[in-house]
Amino acid sequence: MIGIVGGGIAGLSAAYRLQNHGHEVQVFEASEDLGGLAATYDTAGDPIEKFYHHLSQSEQTIIELAEDLGLGDAVEWRYKSDAFYVDGAVHPMDTPWEILAYPYLSVYDKFRLGMLVKEIDVRGGVPTFDTYENLQDFEDVPIKEFLLEHTTQGVYEYFWEPLLDAKFGSRKEDVSAAWLLGRVKFRGERDLLRGEQLGYVQGSFGRLLDALLDTVGRENVTTGARVTGLGTGDGTVQSMTVETADGETTHDVESAVIATMPNVLEDLTGYPCDIDFQGTVCSVLSLDTSMTDTYWLNLIDDAPFGVLIEHTNFVPESRYGGEHLYYLASYVQDYEEDLWQRTNEEVEDLWLDGVADLFPAFDREQVNWMQTARNPRTAPIYERGYLDMVVPYDLGESVADGIYYAGMASRAQYPERSLDGGIEAGYACADLIDERSTRRVEATSD
Repeated sequence: MIGIVGGGIAGLSAAYRLQNHGHEVQVFEASEDLGGLAATYDTAGDPIEKFYHHLSQSEQTIIELAEDLGLGDAVEWRYKSDAFYVDGAVHPMDTPWEILAYPYLSVYDKFRLGMLVKEIDVRGGVPTFDTYENLQDFEDVPIKEFLLEHTTQGVYEYFWEPLLDAKFGSRKEDVSAAWLLGRVKFRGERDLLRGEQLGYVQGSFGRLLDALLDTVGRENVTTGARVTGLGTGDGTVQSMTVETADGETTHDVESAVIATMPNVLEDLTGYPCDIDFQGTVCSVLSLDTSMTDTYWLNLIDDAPFGVLIEHTNFVPESRYGGEHLYYLASYVQDYEEDLWQRTNEEVEDLWLDGVADLFPAFDREQVNWMQTARNPRTAPIYERGYLDMVVPYDLGESVADGIYYAGMASRAQYPERSLDGGIEAGYACADLIDERSTRRVEATSD
């Protein structure tokens, strides 16, 4: 048997791939719920994720998995809308004429921004097209220094800095230029007239997780099961100790996949990970009415949340029984921060006041419901030198033969953590295990 620690998308994907290779698996999830960050709330119609999710065109692994699970037709592509909120006004930023109308960037600013997004280096007046090909060339370059050199002060202040504030908060200047360039490549192509398309699973990403769980087999997944130890001998993993409400059980295993955060990896194996992670506080707000025409509203404002996402300007409110659904979210870099210390009720009260400050016509009587979720480790801080800190899939040389890692500190979660990256990491570990098993069989037969 192969034991898998963690019942999120990475762990379930590893189990699915291993079963396809003919292996017996058992997934152990410490919490009572599966799905991790893709868990959902109920609405008047379809469920909605507790933490916002969508797909970029470059994320093909999850699309292929959906097709394998019979959900290919459920993956839909929709044009999103972006805007900046500045000085009390919403400025759409999708079409060329909307970008040209944005009053806080000069024509030259917009030209330099466009060239960077198109990965064209125009420094010195002669365009070059290969400057940004090798991301590792920029791994140790501070992001602010890079942006000021490759664009302009105006572009930094009125475009990139608000995005970095929302994404990394107080740690923004620790981030590398390689992350930014990788993110540009990750997000894929934009339609000149309509902007960028994003993908969504009709009925929520929870539907994909349910299909994956059904295929893996619920009998092969145990919730409320905390893995407390890995037994090794002769340099090879041999057992996995699991604690449940019924007591402690030790299982013989051929291999172990740790598909969780790196702190669990360190607790189980002693393998250290120097990557810093940030937490997220995220609320879903249901209203009777729409407040904007925008899906993703970036804020150049002192709002108490980092971003406002009107989900039903992306997926229509008819899917949710007519509810207009919003995400309010902020990343947290330090758990001593005031936001993290507040109760969920206090966060919601603060954030509803913030919505009223942004939109004076907002009335709390419009609120149908509001739910808040938080997670202490939702995303890495992609600081300089990040790639040197990534945890390898195969920990045979570092820990013991047969131990693999598919969590958020893996290479598949760079330059952006995603469900697609979780699937890739799970698949990578499963394929390595199958290769190891094949070698052992061949060695025995010889």
